[in-house]
Amino acid sequence: MKARVTVTLKNGVLDPQGKAIEGSLSALGFAGIAGVRQGKVFDLELAAQSADEAKQEITKMCEQLLANTVIENYSIDILK
Repeated sequence: MKARVTVTLKNGVLDPQGKAIEGSLSALGFAGIAGVRQGKVFDLELAAQSADEAKQEITKMCEQLLANTVIENYSIDILK
């Protein structure tokens, strides 16, 4: 089974990398760019028997390692 985890900073958490990207896009001539936020994506392959089992296992992974739940949100998409 395949899954994708997307981790992003919570609203209100300073995102200096997003600000740097926003400034660079502006410097390259892209107008109207505001509020760039960056994140990370994890593509996983699991030996789970069901989508529910996979989601439960990935939730544990996110809570323990993949996301800093104090400052980050995560979403889980089961792909197959």
